[in-house]
Amino acid sequence: MNLTAFAIKNKTTSYFLTGLLLLAGISAFNSLGQLEDPDFSVKTAAVITPYAGASAKEVELEVTDLLEKAFQEMPQLDYLESDSRAGLSVIKVNIKPEYWAEELPQVWDELRRKVEDSLRQLPPGAGPPLVNDSFGDVYGHLLAITGDGFSYAELEDYAEDIIRKELNTVEGVARVELWGVQKKVIYVDVSETQLIQLGITEQNIISTLEQQNVVVDAGSVDLQDIRMRIAPTGEFQSPEDIADLTIRTSGADIIANLLPDKSIDSSELIRIRNIGNVRRGYQEPPTTLMRYNGVPAIAVSISNIPGVNIVKMGQAIDAKLEELNQVLPIGIEVNRVHWQSDIVDTSVKGFFINLAEAVAIVLVVLAISMGWRMGVIIGTALVMTIVVTFIIMALFGIDLQRMSLGALVIALGMMVDNSIVVADGIAVRLKQGMDRSKAAIESATLPSIPLLGATVIAVMAFYPIYASTESAGEYCRTLFTVVAISLLSSWVISLTLTPIQCIDMLPEADASDAGEDPYGGKFFIIFKNLLHRAIQMRWLTIGGMIGLLVISIYGFGFVTQLFFPDSSMKKFMIDYWAPQGTRIETVAENLKPLEQKLQADDRVYDISSFIGAGPPRFYLPVEPEGNNASYAQIIVNMHDRKEIDDMLAELTPWLAEQYP
Repeated sequence: MNLTAFAIKNKTTSYFLTGLLLLAGISAFNSLGQLEDPDFSVKTAAVITPYAGASAKEVELEVTDLLEKAFQEMPQLDYLESDSRAGLSVIKVNIKPEYWAEELPQVWDELRRKVEDSLRQLPPGAGPPLVNDSFGDVYGHLLAITGDGFSYAELEDYAEDIIRKELNTVEGVARVELWGVQKKVIYVDVSETQLIQLGITEQNIISTLEQQNVVVDAGSVDLQDIRMRIAPTGEFQSPEDIADLTIRTSGADIIANLLPDKSIDSSELIRIRNIGNVRRGYQEPPTTLMRYNGVPAIAVSISNIPGVNIVKMGQAIDAKLEELNQVLPIGIEVNRVHWQSDIVDTSVKGFFINLAEAVAIVLVVLAISMGWRMGVIIGTALVMTIVVTFIIMALFGIDLQRMSLGALVIALGMMVDNSIVVADGIAVRLKQGMDRSKAAIESATLPSIPLLGATVIAVMAFYPIYASTESAGEYCRTLFTVVAISLLSSWVISLTLTPIQCIDMLPEADASDAGEDPYGGKFFIIFKNLLHRAIQMRWLTIGGMIGLLVISIYGFGFVTQLFFPDSSMKKFMIDYWAPQGTRIETVAENLKPLEQKLQADDRVYDISSFIGAGPPRFYLPVEPEGNNASYAQIIVNMHDRKEIDDMLAELTPWLAEQYP
């Protein structure tokens, strides 16, 4: 007994299983991860080595060249990119494309061993090197925290203690990082002349500060049956504590001679406040700065756990931010810079719109050409194929993302082919007066192997993408997998569900149609004549097909090759490079005219300026620039994506004039 006969014999069970599959498919869809891009490993790590006081040439010769020679011994290495600047070496280590996500951790371990082996050869004062192998982490949700009337320190406290801490509790969130935080420091301003008079050096002050604020184990004391830990106090709590710190120096008698009462002897201690001014401040110069719509801000970047439903995670973040708005003080605002969940939600909704359109087209076309019953049968097969595909995707851990959704859209037109062949065969045999069950079994069984072969051929057209060991293969592999799942599922459904639907839904043949040639209509007559002429002129037909193939191959050379498809985001980025060595404060000042022009344009929704480095990687294809005081990037969000091209056309000549 073949598959079709079994389904027909157990029709009730078949319908019951169809209902279960429908419910399981809906459940599977809700459990699928929803992402913007498929999981893809960025095969780049950054090795950052400080070398304070060295020139760019010294950094290159003594640090960069040394590390590059060690890295070139790695068989996995593809190429190196290095940036040697005064006091800092940055080397980007790019691994060969065939090393995918599963193998990269071992590669990074070997890279770290190479770094450790090179430590002893580095010059004094250089290092230790820092290996950043999370270079490709995507922070798909990016916020800007602003505070009218709040200092950077207060802004950081709210961002760190409330916003970051609470967002880390949201389900699906992997990491929450802050960008643009100004490092808080304590400045001790002293007079060189006074230090010389007192015989005190800067090293004396540094040593005193280091010894005072050291955490040490002070031991314990036994009190009856209890052992109590001794916790010494005296750590710094405020700048005033530092100012009150005393320094013993043989030069104290100089102060005594300067004071009217001559009350200080050589054994007396000198306070830091006597020789300098202690104040709070921020590290100067800053390493990074952020502005949102021209206002100082701190960025909060959020990454997701692999395989999570980004749409649901985004909704959970929105809900958490609504709660936080109730506790944050007036003036603190949380603004969106990039929101990946909205993009993914739009993509998924777009697929279901395509699915609804496909079902509607099938119903209308088949209803016109073959009757409404045939339209319902084929439309049901299409929907069930999608449902079964969702189930298998969930079993194999395939998420809904750019490639898998693209595969479903590509396969939509092919999913109905098998069911149309089977249903049409049944309809023809019923018109010929054949028994319903026999017509269904015969129409499904006879073409089943040819249909399977045609399905496999269609699937194998996408196999080279899956078999590729390059980065394109890693990124696009679900294209083949989902096409294979959907088309093979459609073949199974055409042999099971379609025949029993045809038995129950297709009408009985009219007595007047008995013996009538089902292929005797006008369309078939025209097609027969065309086919007859093509066979008669077979060499001309074959030559024409070969000619079309050659033209197609030639024309393929003019097709634009693009690894990542064009983004549907309503934003664009502006990169700004000042001459190397430009102060970060100067870069920030130079950007203000551009920021003001963008803010004055009604087409612009908001702008975010990242100065001193690129923003966190919020979009997979965008590689952020490393720390560089002479660099800045502006993210411009538009009201309408269609206005971006016009905006760029107007902005380009203005930028060329204002920033030559």
